[in-house]
Amino acid sequence: MSTSSLQAKGSSSGSWSGQRVWIVGASSGIGAALAKELLREGAELALSSRREAPLRSLLEGNASTRHLVLPLDITELDQVRQAHQTIMTQWGGLDRLIWVAGNYIPMRADAIDPAQVRSLIETNLTSVYGALSVVLPDMLAKKKGAIALVSSVAGYSGLPKALVYGPTKAALINLAETLYLDLNQRGIKVQVINPGFVSTPLTAQNDFHMPALISPEQAAHEIRVGLEGSGFEIHFPKRFSRFLKLLRILPYWLYLPLAALTGKQSR
Repeated sequence: MSTSSLQAKGSSSGSWSGQRVWIVGASSGIGAALAKELLREGAELALSSRREAPLRSLLEGNASTRHLVLPLDITELDQVRQAHQTIMTQWGGLDRLIWVAGNYIPMRADAIDPAQVRSLIETNLTSVYGALSVVLPDMLAKKKGAIALVSSVAGYSGLPKALVYGPTKAALINLAETLYLDLNQRGIKVQVINPGFVSTPLTAQNDFHMPALISPEQAAHEIRVGLEGSGFEIHFPKRFSRFLKLLRILPYWLYLPLAALTGKQSR
């Protein structure tokens, strides 16, 4: 399979061999597990995060010289541009961007921290626009490519302790939907990934029971299978994400008391 043979629009490919994939947010959790999964599948990976050492450890023992380690701060657009330029120079193109990077800080209305609010919005949302401005021109010129954004089921509707995290993830879902409308007919595949609770350093901050908690490896498998398909949304674990989808369509007079019960358990 040619490295440039990924057909983005409505694509469904069961083979990752030779695909040039940039995973942003690959140092731990879902991103690291997904990198390992795609390495086993034969993809050529460019790995980015703030920390370089974890990225290099993911490639230990891998004989390929095609993989790239590109540490960066996603909130610094110049660093994102430089990393993309390295990809274009080394590979000659990019088949797929998978944006996993993000942050979570539990917050309630009685403890709003404006500095943390700005930081979360910059990390979880604004940085994505910067990356898109860098990656999309080449994909649009070639009329092929794929973009996957990791959001969260927390973006479906308001949830306790997600005063900032939830709105940024809701915005990311909306962004992915709008990207799809703009890009699907121009050869670029767009998908949104909405995980439930995954055992990562971020969710370790939670002091409440997390239903249907899964491992990063389970999440990575779900994502890899979903990316191979043609569906727009990849959500999991289904027993939890489908329940939240059901809650989302309830009238507010019924939904809000149910959500409040969850909040009482997590104070």
